[in-house]
Amino acid sequence: MSDEKQSGFSRDSISNTLVVAIGVSLVCSVLVSAAAVVLRPLQEENKTAFKQRIVLEVAGMYEPETDIATLFGGIDAQMVELETGDYAESIDPATFDAGAAANDSKLSVAVPAEYDIAGVRRRAIYAPVYIVKDGGEIQQYILPVHGKGLWSTMRGFLAVEADGKTVRGLRFFEHAETPGLGDQIEKESWLSLWPGREIYDDQGTPQIRVVRGQVQPGPDAIYQVDGMSGATLTGNGVTNLIRYWTGPHGFGPYLARVSSEAKNDG
Repeated sequence: MSDEKQSGFSRDSISNTLVVAIGVSLVCSVLVSAAAVVLRPLQEENKTAFKQRIVLEVAGMYEPETDIATLFGGIDAQMVELETGDYAESIDPATFDAGAAANDSKLSVAVPAEYDIAGVRRRAIYAPVYIVKDGGEIQQYILPVHGKGLWSTMRGFLAVEADGKTVRGLRFFEHAETPGLGDQIEKESWLSLWPGREIYDDQGTPQIRVVRGQVQPGPDAIYQVDGMSGATLTGNGVTNLIRYWTGPHGFGPYLARVSSEAKNDG
């Protein structure tokens, strides 16, 4: 009789196998958790740098050979109280987390159904804006925007001219739209159609939109951008998110204020 049989112990027993499996699982869990804790600051740093690069790209300031933080340091970041359009000097845009704020009932508001064309549901009370100047003169405003597409929440930045009503550029940094169709929102050939489009009509109502097919000549053409073949619903999502964020429940009050200031300065 073997020593294992005499002792009543078997390496192949179910109980022993379970003990080993649980032990290995615990060790792996500890290692994974430790790695996540150690890597989290680096991941957050990379995430911040990526967003800063998109801001620089939409502003036309990105230079691949130059440090992103250095370039971004030339942009004036401010916080805006969306309801009033006034600056919120007490809040630091560098540490503000719009996603976390939108989930905090004290720092966010529900979007009324009549305004929620972009499926935002709740938005933070405050939002960052990035102001690009040249020699002290404002050139453009960069606004964070997001809303529902066909399959995902699309997140990006809209650049608006100093007049507060003309599109200067558009870039998306996050989406999960259909490859080969909806992902055209990140293609330069389509994004290049946006500069010069007007956001508002004479009454200050957002009219900008992605049309189905190609823009046809006419008085409304200034508000329109060619659609994406096979991606009508994604195009509708882009229309809705831009109209929401430039509307009265988004950056509308802020853009109205800077537009008025631009006219007075002119």
